[in-house]
Amino acid sequence: MQIKPSASIRQNYNEIAALCKSTGEPVYLTKNGEGDLVVMDIEAFTRREKMLKLREELLSVEEDRLAGYNGVTPEELDSYLDGIIDEVEHGKDASI
Repeated sequence: MQIKPSASIRQNYNEIAALCKSTGEPVYLTKNGEGDLVVMDIEAFTRREKMLKLREELLSVEEDRLAGYNGVTPEELDSYLDGIIDEVEHGKDASI
């Protein structure tokens, strides 16, 4: 973890940007000795956001499983998707 005073973002933007890119870690900026901002590389941010979204989806699925929801079998899903494709291609009704 890198910690820098907030003034350094104005004075050393390129250095801080290079640090974020090279480490893939956020840089914490302080103001008057207190945490103020976090700066990170856009690729690291995007990767982190995707991981958080996936984690939310996995937690939701796990909650459903614990609540007793069984979902559908792969065969049922395949049949359902085939029905949708058939409907799109031939104008037929899709059903499970």
